[in-house]
Amino acid sequence: MRQIPVDTNGATLMVAQAPQIKMRDKQNGVIATDRNSGHTLMTVDVLFVMNGNAEVVSITVAEPDISGELAMGTPVALTGLVAMPWENEFNGQKRHGISFRAVAVTSLAAGASKPKAA
Repeated sequence: MRQIPVDTNGATLMVAQAPQIKMRDKQNGVIATDRNSGHTLMTVDVLFVMNGNAEVVSITVAEPDISGELAMGTPVALTGLVAMPWENEFNGQKRHGISFRAVAVTSLAAGASKPKAA
């Protein structure tokens, strides 16, 4: 899958919704895991503000790579953010979009330098 690096320099980034476990199959309760590490994947909704435009994007990140308290409104840094175009067919309908993945999501709030407890 093609990965397109995303430059966040000059953008204001803050948590729109706290991290949640990413589900691979919601109907059967299957949790998504990273193919390489086996860690649980999380999604963090982030408000991305740049050049007067704001958009909420869902970022996927492995659970151990989330550091600090990520409550709504917390400013964050995204390390290694990439965009990945996708396309699939479900029940005869083609769907497409862009998913976002980061190597790490780090709180920039004062006193948030401690890693998240496991």
